[in-house]
Amino acid sequence: MPLLIDIKPGDRVIINGAVLENAGAHTRLLLHNEATVLREKEVLSEEVSQTPASRVYFALQCAYLFADKRQGYVESFDRYLTEYVAAAPSAMPIAEKIRGEVAKEKYYKALKSAQELIRHENNLLSGIEDQAREIESQMDDMQSEEESGDDTGNEA
Repeated sequence: MPLLIDIKPGDRVIINGAVLENAGAHTRLLLHNEATVLREKEVLSEEVSQTPASRVYFALQCAYLFADKRQGYVESFDRYLTEYVAAAPSAMPIAEKIRGEVAKEKYYKALKSAQELIRHENNLLSGIEDQAREIESQMDDMQSEEESGDDTGNEA
């Protein structure tokens, strides 16, 4: 089944490892055979992949794009995903889904599922930030109470 890709002016797409940029007007490509395709918005650079979930995504992305080095990237992906689940067991259902897709060599689907893992991580991190703000607020309140307290009992 052919794949229709819309490319806006200035957008890039990777097809079978080649980076193509639309230098003109809105373009539509119709791919008639199987190819590895990633749109610019789906590409994560190594520099940006600094969190555990983004490293999972980056390793999968490389496994998808570079078939000649796939085994090494799959091993990295597996290690990163194992580490992530050890730190965040609530991600196990997502991890199982990703691993199942990798086992079937459905790397693009695995990438889509890895985006779920990144959203999971973002939710966890925002929850931690909220908790940290709450603790900071409580500590500020306690400090204010201590400063405004009566210290007449401390005189000798």
